[in-house]
Amino acid sequence: MRHNKSINHLGRTSSHRKAMLSNMSSSLIMHKRITTTVAKAKALKKYVEPLITKAKNDTTHSRRIVFSCLEDKTAVAELFREVVVKVGDRPGGYTRILRTGSRLGDNAEMCIIELVDYNAAMLEAKDSKKKASRRSRRSKTTSNQASETAVDTKEIVEDVVDAVEKTEKTVQDKVEEVVENVIDVVETVEEKIEEIAEAVENVANEVENTDEAEEDKNKDGK
Repeated sequence: MRHNKSINHLGRTSSHRKAMLSNMSSSLIMHKRITTTVAKAKALKKYVEPLITKAKNDTTHSRRIVFSCLEDKTAVAELFREVVVKVGDRPGGYTRILRTGSRLGDNAEMCIIELVDYNAAMLEAKDSKKKASRRSRRSKTTSNQASETAVDTKEIVEDVVDAVEKTEKTVQDKVEEVVENVIDVVETVEEKIEEIAEAVENVANEVENTDEAEEDKNKDGK
């Protein structure tokens, strides 16, 4: 288990590890970006960012503390003269790690660690995005927005009115069709009732005729 193991020893002794991080910090300050493995970059990030924060306070004491870690007068001068001027307003997070894939041979994860404020391409991209957003906001005035909104609402109202009229027409047509069908059904029912009544009358007449014929036969037989 990895309990209480906050330091990555990087497979080196304490003195070797401190010397390596000191040299890498000096290279980062001088060249503004270096290529290394991800594990070393994470260790370097923890090592160099407190030094940059310490360099914001330009005193003899701060310079001596930074020099005791870097042990390079040129890197110390570069840090206090140029780097701090650029990162003075940034409250931490002075470095960025960009992964570049795996290294051939041992397949170690490689990356580029750089000082954030020295990446000109990313800074230009941010500036262009800000300018584009400002232009788009200024191009639309409130009057244009109000007129566009009024036109849109008018079109919506007209569409709603047309839809209502169409539905009313269709409903009226359906109602008329239903009424006509009901009338036709009623007429056919009445015709059927009349036919049934006539048939009943005919049957009754035939029954009466048969009864009279039987009575006549009975009289003649007597």
